Amino acid sequence: MIRKEGENKRSLKAEEKRADLAIIGGGMSGVCAAITAARQGLQVILVQDRPVLGGNASSEVRLWILGATSHLGNNNRWSREGGVIDEILVENTYRNPEGNPVILDMIILDKVMQEANIQLLLNTAVYEVVKVSDDKIESVKAFCSQNSTEYLIGAPLFCDASGDGILGFLAGAAFRMGAESREEFNEPMAPDLSYGELLGHSLYFYTKDTGKPVHFSAPSFAMDVQANVPRYKSFNAREHGCKLWWVEYGGRLDTVHDTEKIKWELWKVIYGVWDYIKNSGNFPEAANYTLEWVGMIPGKRESRRFEGDYILSQMDLIEQRVHEDAVAYGGWSIDLHPADGVFSNRSPCNQWHSKGVFQIPYRCLYSRNIKNLFLAGRIISVSHVAFGATRVMATCGYAAQAVAVAAALCLRYHKMPAALFNDSLLPELQMQLIRTGQFIPGLLLDDADDLVQHSDIRASSDLQFVGFNEEGYQLKTLSVSAAQMLPVQAGKVPVSNLLVHAFERTVLKAALRISSRYGSFTPDLTLKELEIGVDQGAHYMELDFDTIIDKDQYVFICFQANEQLQLAYSTQRITGMVSVFNGTNKAVSNHGKQEAPAGSAVDSFEFWCPQRRPEGHNLALQLDTVISFNTGNIRNGVNRPTIQPNAWVADIADPEPALQLSWEEPQSIKKIHLVFDTDTDHPMESVLMTHPETVMPFCVRNYYIEDDKGNKIYQRQGNFHTINEIILDEPVITTKLKVVLEHPSEQVAASVFSIRCYA
Repeated sequence: MIRKEGENKRSLKAEEKRADLAIIGGGMSGVCAAITAARQGLQVILVQDRPVLGGNASSEVRLWILGATSHLGNNNRWSREGGVIDEILVENTYRNPEGNPVILDMIILDKVMQEANIQLLLNTAVYEVVKVSDDKIESVKAFCSQNSTEYLIGAPLFCDASGDGILGFLAGAAFRMGAESREEFNEPMAPDLSYGELLGHSLYFYTKDTGKPVHFSAPSFAMDVQANVPRYKSFNAREHGCKLWWVEYGGRLDTVHDTEKIKWELWKVIYGVWDYIKNSGNFPEAANYTLEWVGMIPGKRESRRFEGDYILSQMDLIEQRVHEDAVAYGGWSIDLHPADGVFSNRSPCNQWHSKGVFQIPYRCLYSRNIKNLFLAGRIISVSHVAFGATRVMATCGYAAQAVAVAAALCLRYHKMPAALFNDSLLPELQMQLIRTGQFIPGLLLDDADDLVQHSDIRASSDLQFVGFNEEGYQLKTLSVSAAQMLPVQAGKVPVSNLLVHAFERTVLKAALRISSRYGSFTPDLTLKELEIGVDQGAHYMELDFDTIIDKDQYVFICFQANEQLQLAYSTQRITGMVSVFNGTNKAVSNHGKQEAPAGSAVDSFEFWCPQRRPEGHNLALQLDTVISFNTGNIRNGVNRPTIQPNAWVADIADPEPALQLSWEEPQSIKKIHLVFDTDTDHPMESVLMTHPETVMPFCVRNYYIEDDKGNKIYQRQGNFHTINEIILDEPVITTKLKVVLEHPSEQVAASVFSIRCYA
């Protein structure tokens, strides 16, 4: 028994903790930074003020994780973010294809707990900063509501990934809140006061069919949405969760200090919506539905943005400007919302896409005036307009991974964050990032420690592509314009043949297109058009564009919509090959073509996007020349399709596809690093949406590795991950490594983006 007499004053239990890097905020940015830093060998303290990790992705908010892939609704091919954020999304798709947010919580927590270098403090809020000088943080004070303990957390480096920037705010870091004028950064899209300067918060709800009638009595505070919400007719009984992202409020309030007020207003809306659905009589299909869950805390979009040594702005995104210190990329649209949110008569968002991804500079990821403070998540150094594209979670997590590797270099060289840029250490940071799986547009991995760079690489076979397998082909009506993307080398574009069926005599209109912005995937430049008469019935049609291109790149063989025609599609799928369609995807304001407002500086262009599997078959084109997927791609420094597939692909007829690496002298090999194709075109939305498969169809599931004596030194069954990092118990001394793989399926040949070996 414990018994205490009355005392004048008592102190909380106190603990002191130290680490190499203290990360404040356990949303996706904090999680990705913590895991990446821990794998770099840093001791990390991760402080999260909620009981779960994941922030807006967690079961407390339930927003899907998205980034440059944008629901497959833009022209950013193969743009899903790499590294830890990719690892989490791939794992979630495998273990949680139903999109259950509680299972996602478990997966994220499991990933963090697997890292011995991370100390996790949940339910712990930072409330005070201790500074050693005006421009340097010494420690932070935090309080855990669940164990009534006060922590004093010290570290040489800190990262603010808290969303509202509590650490940066208390430390005195320079920040902004609201929209800049159009003149400050020459941003034609900067909003005026009628539109508003901030994006609001959202709350979601989930429903459940109980199988029997359910009555609902609304609370007294429920709002009459028919009288107060201009878009009330957009509500329906079928949609719940983050599909109701537009139920938004608070953009004209203080989105930090008025959060509780904003939450209450959103609760009024949500319970009013459910009252409308259940009791208006307009939704008989909802008779058996009940409210299963309503959010308790709002998902925040925007509050403080902190100033780094560079502020990313609209033209950086639209023009896809090149930055020497690029460490990450984004590709979400510039997605701004009216400040009045659900109470506005305006469109709930304005999404303007770019012709490709944009680079994020390292100088945006640290404070310009607090020298040991990194920035991660939605608070990084961007203008309000650029924030419209950088604020989404996959982009936030991706940039946070760069912070983690930068922190490791800072400690290794005894530098502060800004010194990595000022002292010319950025090339090393970029190379370390690419090693971890980070793709940085325009950069190649030049890894002098990689033994594969000095090896002879031979394959049991190389795919010599001359056309898609026509066995079991499908004829599909040309209801929307369709195109096949083909990776071709400089020279004459291959002549192709395609099986076409006409219901009646008509004209097949075809075009050869490329992107005017080299390396992007918007087919906005037409090189040649053909019009070919087609008689009724099935015929093979020859497409000879008689065109020479001067660079290796993807070309688009486009077919204009024609309901009188059917085209043949193949069930074969090949790494780096995809068909695209000029359809619509209203989820991301894609109506087939982006018509830019006058004076906005945004481009007008067509959207040509893939279909989600099980659709999205390749057009069954047959070519007169070979497209080769050879072993040179294994060490070219790029681990996804760009201007070419960048992968070795085996011949599907090869019964035992294998890659052999040989050296003239014996090598001591301790670590082997393989990169497989987990389809970086697939968005892998983390919650609510389901996915057609748990493992991407291109991913090699089973393989083993032999040394020069035929000893099996490693075997893997059931792989589904992008990166396989193999650390052997003891180094193997060998003049050869042989990687023997199984084809993923009868319709998909084995492929590998990269093999790297280290002593």
